[in-house]
Amino acid sequence: MKTTQTPRPGAAGGMPAAGGAQGAGGTRTAGDGTAGRPPLAVPPRPAGRWKPWAALAVVLVLTAATLSPWAIGFDADAIARNWRNGADRIVRLFSPDWSFFPRTVEPMLETLQMAVVATVVGAAVALPVSMWAARPTNPDRWTRGAVRLALNVVRAVPELLYAAVLVAMVGVGALPGVIALVLFNVGIVVKMVSETIDGSDRGPLEAGRAAGGTQTQINRTIALPDMLPSFVNQTLYVLELNVRASSVLGLVGAGGLGLLVDAVRTYYRYDQLSLIILEILVAVLVIDLVSSIVRRRLV
Repeated sequence: MKTTQTPRPGAAGGMPAAGGAQGAGGTRTAGDGTAGRPPLAVPPRPAGRWKPWAALAVVLVLTAATLSPWAIGFDADAIARNWRNGADRIVRLFSPDWSFFPRTVEPMLETLQMAVVATVVGAAVALPVSMWAARPTNPDRWTRGAVRLALNVVRAVPELLYAAVLVAMVGVGALPGVIALVLFNVGIVVKMVSETIDGSDRGPLEAGRAAGGTQTQINRTIALPDMLPSFVNQTLYVLELNVRASSVLGLVGAGGLGLLVDAVRTYYRYDQLSLIILEILVAVLVIDLVSSIVRRRLV
């Protein structure tokens, strides 16, 4: 009597194995659906890869041309001959005269007062002017162009030159320094804040305009809350700048530490000058720390 054998799955003449057969080494055959599929095309390299290198080459060429003797008169031999003079002054800067500290207290307080007053007044002026200089909050191109032109003129003049002219007009003291810093602050804050407004989303402003609101109502209820974080950041930043700037304006008689810096520099007292620089550094670091805390809480 013959016995019939049931064919095993995948054997010759039997049922094919699920998912296709495998060849030697576990390679998938036509059963996995990849047979006849073209190989993946390698994307071409992006064009313009030479542009960063070309820009770097241009910068290097311009730098070399600027440092050439016929451009700014860069002389490495003079540095090599006179480096001892600079080294001696640097050594004296690292040995501050601590007994000179009592004489720096009052000028330092005046410097801080100048910086704070100029920051407050400059921020109060810059807040509405920032809206007049931005396109979304001032659609009138003529008034906007006039405001921007005036601000360009304000930023083009250094604050030290403002202070020198104001000292001749007002007299020696802190007042010309404060006015110079206010002009300096308005130019910077309005520039930064107005650019932030220009780059913001105009959808809420358009919605307020479509609802029938006037430009003043839209600026007060929509644009102002949106620009406040940027305005606070820039105001705190110019406060730090004012501390450094007010310590220099005294060189032309505009009050603050600058008057004392000019006096000790005239007598080559670099040990006393290093103490003044150290005080300015500590003041800037403290203001930066306080500004960071205020930013985290308000912004």
